[in-house]
Amino acid sequence: QVQLAESGGGLVQPGGSLRLSCATSGFSLTNYPITWFRQGPGKEREGLIYINFSDGTTYYGAAAKGRFTVSRDNAKNTVYLQMSNLKPEDTALYFCATDERGYNGRYYLDYGMDYWGKGTLVTVSS
Repeated sequence: QVQLAESGGGLVQPGGSLRLSCATSGFSLTNYPITWFRQGPGKEREGLIYINFSDGTTYYGAAAKGRFTVSRDNAKNTVYLQMSNLKPEDTALYFCATDERGYNGRYYLDYGMDYWGKGTLVTVSS
């Protein structure tokens, strides 16, 4: 059973950094890609970073370029989203997701994936 669980959200000041975690089970990170998404209050969901760990293919959404990076801990089956220079407009519910259909990563950034975690809330405020 594919499962994902985000954690690490919280309150952070503008300009600060935060690392979110996505604990996974029921599938291999080598076989399934991961995408991080977010949805801010009153906003549409947006794709942040897609990564396929099998070949390193990575695509960035506009909001993530230059400030967000992704990494993983194989032993823990966990993927991380490192965010820096956070701004109030980064306030959102952050999700990780995965999918087994093998579509192009840009498609997933735009249209989402099949399996989702419940999200973790990030609030950027002074």
